[in-house]
Amino acid sequence: MMAGQLSIAKALNEALRKSLENDPKTLLMGEDIGKLGGVFRITDGLQKDFGDDRVIDTPLAESGIMGTAIGLALRGYRPVVEIQFDGFVYPAFDQIVSQLAKMHSRALGHVKMPVTVRIPYAGGIGAVEHHSESHEAYFAHTAGLRVVSPSNAHDAYWMLRQAIESDDPVIFLEPKRRYWDKGEVGDSAGLSLHEARVVRQGADATLIAYGPMVKVCLEAAAAAEEDGRSLEVVDLRSLSPVDFDALEQSVKRTGRGIVVHEAPVFMGMGAELAARLTERCFYHLEAPVLRVGGYHAPYPPSRVEEAFLPDLDRVLDAVDRALAF
Repeated sequence: MMAGQLSIAKALNEALRKSLENDPKTLLMGEDIGKLGGVFRITDGLQKDFGDDRVIDTPLAESGIMGTAIGLALRGYRPVVEIQFDGFVYPAFDQIVSQLAKMHSRALGHVKMPVTVRIPYAGGIGAVEHHSESHEAYFAHTAGLRVVSPSNAHDAYWMLRQAIESDDPVIFLEPKRRYWDKGEVGDSAGLSLHEARVVRQGADATLIAYGPMVKVCLEAAAAAEEDGRSLEVVDLRSLSPVDFDALEQSVKRTGRGIVVHEAPVFMGMGAELAARLTERCFYHLEAPVLRVGGYHAPYPPSRVEEAFLPDLDRVLDAVDRALAF
């Protein structure tokens, strides 16, 4: 299908291309996604090949983009919306949580809402204010939305294909600082959209991460191995629903769990994951389930963002604390 290494950005482009080819009711909408190909070039070349009635440059109006996508879904289309940067989604937040997420329930199951909302999220690219937000907990907290985030090129391709084919609304979070990371894309997805994956096996503790933090956790596990510590790394992949069975199996094996995400720790995804794992693995835990994440503060200027973002040292510090119990 796609020989050789692909960047995450190219894998997403190929997934969109294949989805447009497979279903004439699939269309793309967003700011500057047509002639420009998107600010990250994820939609590069697609308007040229599929026309401006299927790859649509929209006005700078996120609420209008989302409302239009909902209307198109009601008429049988399968819109894929791009929010240009994470912080720009808030003008569309009401449409997403009040309409998109609830339409299926409001219609007693008779109305499908196959809308995929692509959002480049999180930091690490030296951007200005409103361009480095990690708002996944808002959407995961909203019933009616599926929320996923790939960490590698294979998952970027297949998870986006699966999201677009879903009849439910999907918030598709793309870790923007990983867009240029390359990897193999296999011939099949291998997992369903909402399954977690063990990406490194270990025995002493489980690191649970998603999106941009999976690479950090793999680096931490490699560093810990030099000190004789064996860390398992689980890529969550799906934030709603969560594959708690896979997490439970891993934490029961290792006896320790550490959740790592870029968003602030306070009320973040790690809070729910830690609480659930404590409930499900209580008699197997050798230490409390710990959390590593950003600080409870607005995202800082780019000059100091490296001090805000969780890094290898902060992950290994949590490992030290877990193993000290």
